[in-house]
Amino acid sequence: MTDLFRTPRSAPTRRGTPTDLGGTVRAAATPIGAMAAVMLLLQIVNSLTGSALTRHLGIVPRTGEGLLGVVGAPLLHADWAHLWSNLALVLVLGFLVLLGGARQFVGVTAVVWIVSGLGVWLTAPSGSVTIGASVLVFGWLAFLVLRGFLTRSAWQIALGLVLLALWGSIFWTGIAGAAFGPGSVSWQGHLFGAIGGGLAAFLVARADRSPRR
Repeated sequence: MTDLFRTPRSAPTRRGTPTDLGGTVRAAATPIGAMAAVMLLLQIVNSLTGSALTRHLGIVPRTGEGLLGVVGAPLLHADWAHLWSNLALVLVLGFLVLLGGARQFVGVTAVVWIVSGLGVWLTAPSGSVTIGASVLVFGWLAFLVLRGFLTRSAWQIALGLVLLALWGSIFWTGIAGAAFGPGSVSWQGHLFGAIGGGLAAFLVARADRSPRR
């Protein structure tokens, strides 16, 4: 289980051969591009079926059927505007998490996905339906901001500070602002997504500190 979160060592290269940066970028860009394509496809289906996917795969708090939403909700959006508002950050932040390796990406994303989904299912208002990739956005951003401080990696701390300067305000507007302001934004999803990202950062730091076989 620890190996799922451990940051892989850089692959050895021959003397005089530069690191294949292009290959690393392609390896990170392809999976997150595929995830974005799935979101686009599901939005097309949702639009053509009168939001049938939302009704069946959204998180409905404290109902047995609503538990299905823990699996499907982060891939669905209420409309095209909702999708576009999330998609750019999904691509950027997902790509940055994937630079840590595909296995670590799966572990981090699984923690964010499950913690945010169950948090919404337990705490959101009864009868509400929650969908959207913003839970992943908040989780990945929290992970990237906290990871460097927990692993004591200088470049990861620098990256986290840059991301915090660029998008850190969403923690306030998306959680506190949504909780106390009008509207239908799920601050619960944002809050538990960020908590999941913080937990994932802790697990990665602990795995990297453990002795390697």
